[in-house]
Amino acid sequence: MTSSNTTIGSGGTVSQQLLDTINGTSSNSASPSSSSPNSPSSLQTTFLKLLVTQLQNQDPTNPMDSTQMTSQLAQINTVTGISQLNTTLASLASQLSAGQSSQASLLIGQNVLVPADSTGATTTVGNGASTGFGVSLSSAVSDLKVTVKDSSGNIVNTLDLGAQQAGTVPVNWKPVDSSGKTLADGTYSISAVGTGSNGAAATVTALTGAQVQSVVQQSDGSTGLKLNNGNTVGMTSVSAIL
Repeated sequence: MTSSNTTIGSGGTVSQQLLDTINGTSSNSASPSSSSPNSPSSLQTTFLKLLVTQLQNQDPTNPMDSTQMTSQLAQINTVTGISQLNTTLASLASQLSAGQSSQASLLIGQNVLVPADSTGATTTVGNGASTGFGVSLSSAVSDLKVTVKDSSGNIVNTLDLGAQQAGTVPVNWKPVDSSGKTLADGTYSISAVGTGSNGAAATVTALTGAQVQSVVQQSDGSTGLKLNNGNTVGMTSVSAIL
């Protein structure tokens, strides 16, 4: 006959108390506050106390199986190892995030291509220069045309880029109108159409060209790029660096 405090009975079976301790749960649903602490160090200490108790209270005529003791020690070591691995991974993730921010800082002042926002793809013109723009093609096209409009919706220029392969097509554009006159400073909208090799319309997506002004930490903890058009995008949103 064994005491109610024993962890393993005379038959060598594991009690619910030990299982609850290892899992960090409580078998008493009416008293959730009495559950064992979940920290690995506290869990290991509790486990060792229970192990000593079960050795002291085992039935001398039917002692605890040493194989089960070894198995329990292996389980608690596994729990501790997993906790240490989680700590290491968290530290590694923090270091990678810091490294990404450092690399992102090299983009400050550079022009990049990013997906268009709800207002469409744009490019910014200032002092006779443009932040450029781009086009994303799902397949090769025999002809690609880009239309540039001012803030009033007037077409100021149309560019014929000819045949292009699938993928991202960066365009370093000199901001002039159809007559070759330099455009005034401001934001211009970009749209594009492509013709596939079979003569049908191809899937074309215009990309915004913008200059990176600063590197920021986004709400989810990831690294973001603050652009001169007021938008903030993640590093993975950058399609090209112009």
